[in-house]
Amino acid sequence: MSAVPGDEPVIEARGLRKEFVVRVPAGRFRRTRRRVTAVDGIDLTVRRGEMVGYIGPNGAGKSTTLKMLTGVLMPSSGEVRVCGLPPVARRTQLALRIGVVFGQRSQLWWDLPLRDSFALLRHIYRVPAAAHAARLRRCRELLDLDDFLDVPVRQLSLGQRMRGELTAALLHGPEVLFLDEPTIGLDVVSKQAVRAFLAELGRSGETTLLLTTHDLADIERLCHRLVVIDHGRVVHDGSIGALHARYGSRRLVVAELDEPLTTPPVLAGAPLLRTEADGRRLVFACESATASAVVARLAGLVALRDIAVVEPDIEDVVARIYRNAASEGGADPAQGCSITRTAKVPGASASYRWGTSPGNVT
Repeated sequence: MSAVPGDEPVIEARGLRKEFVVRVPAGRFRRTRRRVTAVDGIDLTVRRGEMVGYIGPNGAGKSTTLKMLTGVLMPSSGEVRVCGLPPVARRTQLALRIGVVFGQRSQLWWDLPLRDSFALLRHIYRVPAAAHAARLRRCRELLDLDDFLDVPVRQLSLGQRMRGELTAALLHGPEVLFLDEPTIGLDVVSKQAVRAFLAELGRSGETTLLLTTHDLADIERLCHRLVVIDHGRVVHDGSIGALHARYGSRRLVVAELDEPLTTPPVLAGAPLLRTEADGRRLVFACESATASAVVARLAGLVALRDIAVVEPDIEDVVARIYRNAASEGGADPAQGCSITRTAKVPGASASYRWGTSPGNVT
């Protein structure tokens, strides 16, 4: 059973803003300076024990936000506190209370076995031997580390190394864990292992998680709260259910028929979206009608071979938010938020690739 988040905020940001000055071509031999806003006045409060998904297209400002929260970057303006500390001014003290995992970066020693890297980290963070051993024992069990604890990091697969990175980030008992693309490039088995571990960590309520990712399956399986940003601004902050309600997501009822119908049935509150497989497959959208009512109505009207209820697809909703934000912000949707859809079986999820927004920095 999931732990209930506490009332105490561990991350507080008000009016958080970050600008960069970049040099851009202004002719054949000249360059001019241009001010680029990566994060534009973000307000964010995360309470102890929460698991928060923080997502957006490339260039939206996700990684820049994480760098300000961890003390790597100084904000241009605004206020931020993590674990009650200003991240830049108290960076050394804060490092003892947070953990960070970046999918493209490593905190492990390349030529040392995992076991030795973990021992070095114990001394760096000055963790008591008993506490270190207990945490390592738990990570070994949940992440199945024993088979490669004595293997040099450079010889590990990407999935094995990511499990080692998660362990390294947790051995000093951080209050907050920042995860930036933790499952990027992992195979299916490794993704499942990482997600199961993070889910167990979240259920314990001991560590607050802030997760940025392009893999929305991570968000659906791990996070109860979703913050969506685009062009450095928050465009949604709430539950995944609230996201579906706000942007009009609908459950689908997919009916497989024994024989095709010349005239499909008309169902109140559930319009027919499309007919497939030469009329043998009907797809209805549940608007005012419930899925159970649609199924019962269909069963009384036609001979059914099979029927399925498809839950709303979060990827469709998020892609729609990105398109709307790009058009409202005056950006070129084809550049600011390019989306590639991969067709799958009827009713299944779709996958997207988001392009880089011009004039933004990640």
